[in-house]
Amino acid sequence: MIMKTLHFGIEMEMTGITRSRAASLMARFFGTECRHEGGAYDTYTARDEQGRKWKAMNDSSLVPQKKVNGNITDASSFYRTEVVSPILSYEDIPKLQELVRTLRKAGAFANKSCGIHIHVGAEQFTAKTLRNLVNIMASKEDMIYRALQINPSRESRYCRKTNTAFLKDLNRKKPVTLDGIAELWYQEAPYGRNHHYNSTRYHGLNLHATFTKGTVEFRLFNGTLHAGEIKAYIQFCLAVAHQALTQKKASARKTETDNEKYAFRCWMLRLGLIGDEFKTCRLHFLKHLTGNSA
Repeated sequence: MIMKTLHFGIEMEMTGITRSRAASLMARFFGTECRHEGGAYDTYTARDEQGRKWKAMNDSSLVPQKKVNGNITDASSFYRTEVVSPILSYEDIPKLQELVRTLRKAGAFANKSCGIHIHVGAEQFTAKTLRNLVNIMASKEDMIYRALQINPSRESRYCRKTNTAFLKDLNRKKPVTLDGIAELWYQEAPYGRNHHYNSTRYHGLNLHATFTKGTVEFRLFNGTLHAGEIKAYIQFCLAVAHQALTQKKASARKTETDNEKYAFRCWMLRLGLIGDEFKTCRLHFLKHLTGNSA
């Protein structure tokens, strides 16, 4: 199954523990040592058993908090913690889940300022399949945003829906090269297109990462340290990427239904998220939608 051959990375924003503490916990989990690299993001690192580097970094967008005697209180900026994985494979998911549980048990938690970003390697994408991906997401994004209960503050700023002008131009001009798609993508913010913080990055589907890092980034997810939800999010992103890579074409037409739970469930089955292996993935994506899944 090609979905399981795709590589991914994950960025998990959290608070409740400091960056130093997060890195120490990761090092202990992997049986290695942590290191303070510093720099602009006050980065701490720990390597896993395979020598891959995990990071705990500062993110200025996070609201730092901690728990004192069971009560949540304001905390210093050291509690702005973003854990960034190395490039991972499907087989790494159980280990990632155990790491998430370790961080949570040590006091880490996610508040409304936190999000999760998942990167899928874009090396197999062509102009055609990348357009497929944009259209797939555009057609389903209203349901996806409701399914994930995306915080309105995050939707309006950090994970906006597909730019309608870009979508229209993409399907009218049908670029045959990735550079051609990039030209359309950056019409929204043409200045500093190679800059890390180019404003086009703040979409649920972020192609700025594609053109600068070689990944497709899904910025859709509210922050969580629920290991089952994180697994579901990864499986979903891989399945959507797989569909885009293998489908001949995809329409951007919005899915309209009076039974969202059933429509979304049918789509998940078409994505290949079928059977017991993906039962919890379906559960987490369907639990907040209205309607009947049968």
